[in-house]
Amino acid sequence: MPTNTEKPAHPTTPANPAHPATPAHPAHPDRRRTDLLLFMAITFGVSWACWGTAIGLGGPDTPAYTPFLLGAFGPLTGALVIRVRRKRRGEPVPAHAVRFRPAALLRAPLLMLAASGAVLAAAALGHAAGDTTLSWSDAQDVMKDMGGPAAFLVSMIISGPLSEEPGWRGTAYPRMRATMGRFQIALVLGVIWAVWHMPLFFIDGTVQNDLGLATPSGVLFAVGNIPMAMLVTCAYERAGILASIAVHFAVNTTMVLLNVHTPATQALITGCQILLITLLLLTARRTQETVKV
Repeated sequence: MPTNTEKPAHPTTPANPAHPATPAHPAHPDRRRTDLLLFMAITFGVSWACWGTAIGLGGPDTPAYTPFLLGAFGPLTGALVIRVRRKRRGEPVPAHAVRFRPAALLRAPLLMLAASGAVLAAAALGHAAGDTTLSWSDAQDVMKDMGGPAAFLVSMIISGPLSEEPGWRGTAYPRMRATMGRFQIALVLGVIWAVWHMPLFFIDGTVQNDLGLATPSGVLFAVGNIPMAMLVTCAYERAGILASIAVHFAVNTTMVLLNVHTPATQALITGCQILLITLLLLTARRTQETVKV
């Protein structure tokens, strides 16, 4: 599993408090925008071409399974292309890229548990209100249908977290952060993320197809990409790509196992995620203030 798609480059001149070191070849704003546009073009091009093929072939339970799975790797493909271009130009990694640190090995599991806990709390509230039923046997059936617990977990981490996060967070986010605030990025990337998922609503057997595009559940799925983008961004800022992969995996896996599909429970999940995001942001601010003191 990759720990980060971008590792910040070391300065080429000695550190000096009066004259901070600067990279030898800083990225030009025009190149940054070009890289972002190219990343988006590759991401959408690869994913939508594969998913369009899957739609034509009939869905993931047919020979369309291969293009269906490959479609998830559009963001990773875009990330790899941008990284190769950057290295060939001799440019440093974007300033806002989060490097891997050993602390991520502890923070990532904690953030993963928190993200999963937010979904569980929302599902429990929905269950208490009579909106949804929590059943361990249903979760076991889901894993059995996907080839057992091991195959299920591998599938959940590959088709989503591992295939997407090096692109959305590891590549797009640092470049957008140079000119935008994290809330703006969460909104923009959340909308882009929702649009990127659209073909999945037309592939038989997918979660999105089961929800339905022109339904309250489908609309809430699309809207839910915005708080989800903010949540995964908070994880990335805390501990890099490893943490964003862990949080993305935790949310997806918990929702699939709980078979979350009703609008009320989806809305509760969004609410719980917003509370978790608020807690993470407040904690981060307090940590920064403590360091400054």
